[in-house]
Amino acid sequence: MSQQVVLITGGTGAIGVALCRELAKQDLLIVANCHASDQQRSETVIAELVAEDINVQLSMFDVADPDSCETAIAIIEKDIGPINTVVNAAGITRDAKLAKLDSKQWNDVMRTNLDGVFNVTRQCIGPMTTRKFGRVINISSVNGQRGQIGQTNYSAAKAGMTGFTKALAREVARDGITVNSVSPGYVNSPMIDAVPDKVKVKLISEIPVGRFAEPSEIARAVGFLASRESGYITGTDLSVNGGYHIF
Repeated sequence: MSQQVVLITGGTGAIGVALCRELAKQDLLIVANCHASDQQRSETVIAELVAEDINVQLSMFDVADPDSCETAIAIIEKDIGPINTVVNAAGITRDAKLAKLDSKQWNDVMRTNLDGVFNVTRQCIGPMTTRKFGRVINISSVNGQRGQIGQTNYSAAKAGMTGFTKALAREVARDGITVNSVSPGYVNSPMIDAVPDKVKVKLISEIPVGRFAEPSEIARAVGFLASRESGYITGTDLSVNGGYHIF
């Protein structure tokens, strides 16, 4: 069997890098996506991963732009190989309470966090169906499950991602394709680093395990769902939140 290709959107972010390391254990050829605005930092990240003997290449395109996704994914399939696994991990935040949230903040988050899942997955699902195998894993969020003050845009997008996951899972189950989502809680990352210390202390006090997740813990959940052994699991959302939200 030829080496399998996995596309990780947002693959040079904190969780994305952990995903690259984890999925490399399955001998997958990894294509990590980034936005062109993040090119310099992402190239440094990729070089560090390659130095670890991880088989990873960088693909720059905007997940919010359907034409950009179509072009980039066609190039990957032609020059690197068939994409058998997609991990939709690209995401942004534009936080504000609804009364002060403007339409650009709403649209930016929806276009990247939800439309991006559609734009990327739509390009990959047809070939997966033809090949009768595929894994689609969407990185949602605990805040898509329980909501969060100041994140009506983000919470709505992540909740929409869960609905997308369940519907697509039903569509393609008989084609050997599984579609699942993973909903992390709060993760040690630059995003959480930007939160004021007093807010972080309050958040940790509300998490039963008493700490934030490490990116590698999210990646291990994704690695399980990406494996061939997980073929009977589809349409599910796996919470990895330390007990922060139990339902």
